[in-house]
Formats: sequence, structure tokens, C-alpha cells
Amino acid sequence: MKEKFDKWLQEAYQMNASDVHLTIGKAPIYRVNGNLMEQDKEKILPSFTKIIVQEILPEDLWNELERKRELDFSYGISGVSRFRINTFYQRGELSLAIRLIPTEIPSIEQLRLPQITKKIVQNPQGLVLVTGPTGSGKSTTLASMVDFMNQSVAKHIITLEDPIEYMHKHHKSVIDQREVGFDTNSFAGGLRASLRQDPDVIMVGEMRDLETISTAITAAETGHLVLGTLHTTDAVSTIERIIDVFPSEQQDQVRIQLSTILKAVISQRLLLSKDLLGRRVATEVLINTPAVKNLIRNEKLHQIQSVLQTSREIGMHTLEMDLRRLIQENEIAMETAAPFMQERGY
Repeated sequence: MKEKFDKWLQEAYQMNASDVHLTIGKAPIYRVNGNLMEQDKEKILPSFTKIIVQEILPEDLWNELERKRELDFSYGISGVSRFRINTFYQRGELSLAIRLIPTEIPSIEQLRLPQITKKIVQNPQGLVLVTGPTGSGKSTTLASMVDFMNQSVAKHIITLEDPIEYMHKHHKSVIDQREVGFDTNSFAGGLRASLRQDPDVIMVGEMRDLETISTAITAAETGHLVLGTLHTTDAVSTIERIIDVFPSEQQDQVRIQLSTILKAVISQRLLLSKDLLGRRVATEVLINTPAVKNLIRNEKLHQIQSVLQTSREIGMHTLEMDLRRLIQENEIAMETAAPFMQERGY
């Protein structure tokens, strides 16, 4: 069973798939360039997924899966790739959603991220957020930012991930990677503990609750550079989400804190390239200039959009501006970009 499982994952890797779905009653499904493709193989039986999960999970994690009914963990095939796996019960049977993690960390240039990204991570302290929906490449962008620092400056970098995806080697920086559930019990707990571990940079894989967001703000205020992700669609909604997660009586104070510590928000989407051979990243970049600080502090977030539109010379742009650039450069088709432009009301 495990041999067949590994063979499917190797095949998905060779096809440059981003995800693999194994669910009862269907053949394996690979997501290639954003599209789901069912493979010409036998349909998966209930016994297959259960045996596979039992074979690749340690006994204590199997017990945790039985208790929680879903579980995230990492898996690797030597010489091929690493995989982030979420296994979960549906209709009483196990399914697996598998994300392929490249062994090599792509550079900022390889990802075609804006060059302002390099300047953003040179901030000595503050809060930098990478946002977007699931599957938009946030983890890869964060990994490339950490790798850029690792190659260029001497820092102590602590990452908190669930699970660990990209494996960083020590170069100029020292990098400690902590996995939630193994090395620490929670993002919030690991983040609090990291403040006593002499970090220069803290990367939080997901800022998913009030406690984590609050601790991240404290860490940024106390002289650390904090990198994190949120599942928001643009810069303005990111700021709104952070403020709204706090009780109403704390929101004015949080607004003032955020106006001071926020350095940048990078929101992104992945779109199928025009040649259909890959995907291209479209971004929205907000830099916290004095004008933006005042808008955050004075509850005028709706005016940030106009600042984005008129500040290209310092590295800012809206998602629409970047989509139009990609169309003009013949990187993506108009029909590919259109739904995302409509979504934002352009």
C-alpha cells in the first residue's frame, strides 16, 4: 500500500502538481496549474486510506486523529519532495489532502515577487503580513523572504509552522523551526516563548486567533520583526480583520498600535499563465507610510485604496494594477484575470 502511495506522490511531483486528493470512490486527483485532474487509476477503497494513514503516522498521532477526527502532519520521500498532509474523516472514512512542498526554496526572483519585498524584510522591527486565500502561495512567499534574510544578514530567525513545510539550512542566519503539535503546543504559546529565545525575526505560519494576533503585535512592539499570514483578500480587509478580532473596547488602542508597528501588507493570488504551463503571482502591496498611518489611526481605511493607486513610485500598487501589468506583459489572459477584478469591484 505504501509503495503505491509513494508512487502516486512521485508521479504528482513529476507533473508539477500542487496538491493530491485521495478520497473514497474516486481515483487519485492531482491539482495541476490550479485545475483538478482525475488520474486513470483504480478507485480508492476505504481500506486503502485507513491502512496508508496507519502506516505513515506514529501511534500517538493515530490516537490524536481518532480523537480530533482530522490531523495535519508532514511526510517526505527521500530524493523527491516533502508533503503537507491533512487527513480527515468524511462519512466515516478517511480522506487525504496533500500539498507538495518543493525541496528547494524558490528565490524572490524565481517567484517574480515585487523587488520591494527585499526592502520590506530589511526592516529591523515591525509587522509584515502576507495574505491571500488558501492555495495562493503565502507559505512559499514567506519561505522566500526568510531565505533572502538567511542568505544576506546575520539574524536569529524562529519560525512557528503547522506543519513545517520548507526546510531551511543555516547560512548567515541561525534558523530554528518549531512545529505546532510537536515542538510547541500552539502558535500563541510558541510565539510567547520565542520572546525569551533572543530572536531577531519571528515567522508565524498562521495568525488564526486573538491570542496569536495579540502576541504578534506585542512582539513587533518590543523590537522584533514579525512575519505572518492571514486569510484575507487585500490590504484593507487585512487591517480590518486584525482590528475586528479584538473586543470593541480595545479596538481604538489596537488601531493606534497597528498604525505604528505595521510595515507592509502583501496580498497575493496565483493565476494560470497564458501559455498554460504554470502560474503567475499577482500582488497588492501596501507600505505603511505616514499617510497610511494617519488613515489607520483615524478610522479612514476606505481611503487607503487611493493611496495604493497613487504610490507606485515607492513600491505600492493595487491588485488591479498588477493584473493589468501581467496582461500587458502577456503573462496571463484577460479572461483569467477578469473574475478577480470583478471580485474586487473593479
